Amino acid sequence: MRAEKIGVSVRLIGIFVVMAIGSGAKAAESSSGYPPLSIPFEAEPVSAENVYYFSGQSGVPSQQNEGFTANAGFVITEESVVVFDALGTPSLGAAMIDKIREMTTLPISHVVISHYHADHVYGLEAFRELTDAQVIAQEASSIYINSPDADKRLQQRKQALSPWVGESTKVVPPDVTFKTEIALESGQFRFRVVHAGPAHSPDDSLMMVQPAGVLFSGDIIQHGRVPYLASSEVDTGNWMQAIDKVREMKPKILIPGHGSASENAMEALNFTYDYLGYVREQMGAAVENWIPFEDAYEAADWSRYKGLPAFEASNKANAYRVYLEMEKAALGGG
Repeated sequence: MRAEKIGVSVRLIGIFVVMAIGSGAKAAESSSGYPPLSIPFEAEPVSAENVYYFSGQSGVPSQQNEGFTANAGFVITEESVVVFDALGTPSLGAAMIDKIREMTTLPISHVVISHYHADHVYGLEAFRELTDAQVIAQEASSIYINSPDADKRLQQRKQALSPWVGESTKVVPPDVTFKTEIALESGQFRFRVVHAGPAHSPDDSLMMVQPAGVLFSGDIIQHGRVPYLASSEVDTGNWMQAIDKVREMKPKILIPGHGSASENAMEALNFTYDYLGYVREQMGAAVENWIPFEDAYEAADWSRYKGLPAFEASNKANAYRVYLEMEKAALGGG
């Protein structure tokens, strides 16, 4: 294996692993072929030693934020670097690699993907080109990768985020998929990657880092930002159950898919949980009482969320999607 040649010893223990995995990385290469970023972009340390994250600008991907709306992170072990998510453009992925290279010469051995949505995966193109990192994702990622939605979203982002998403940008599939969970070990760190979906997406995955006690939650948790619920993939009931599972993991520090990292992990968990619960309560009551959606939406008190990023872009669509979900359940369709 390449790992033996470069002195990296990363052990992977998979449950329902679909493909075998190796590890390793190319020597650092220039990322100058990607359009440069003009926005601030730095790796922020969390309290745990050698755990870092990039904090996206909460909101909708745009020219102003250059597609940097989600979070990603990495852990530097004694043997390699394990990355979580790759951000929303190849330029952002390349910038991640550059920042990691400023801090260590160790190989980037793995990139764990929380879920295959554009703001988390377009940066994989840079990791595929500039490193030998193995990409790990839950097997339901194939639903999105092989769907017409993937191409539609890519075409939209090529227009909205040019030049950072260009004509050659593509969706990079995982090298390794798993069904229930998969474990990695590198140096003193242990990484537990758990399928938590279908919730925000079919392939939602979390990564618990021990002994640091840090949880990378992906979009299961979105802190200080209105979550996006409007996709047909969303299952808000399962989503709330997934958050309950996260509580049982008792993280010390939580790094959400969007929003700032928190040493008060329960506060971050509760924000998303409470939003989901409120939308379900309001729309469920409307369905039960045969109240039309527009009337139900206008009657609901959204004041606690109105000032948050993505409220104007997402909240009404979220409520309508949940209204349809509750209506389907009331009619015995799920």
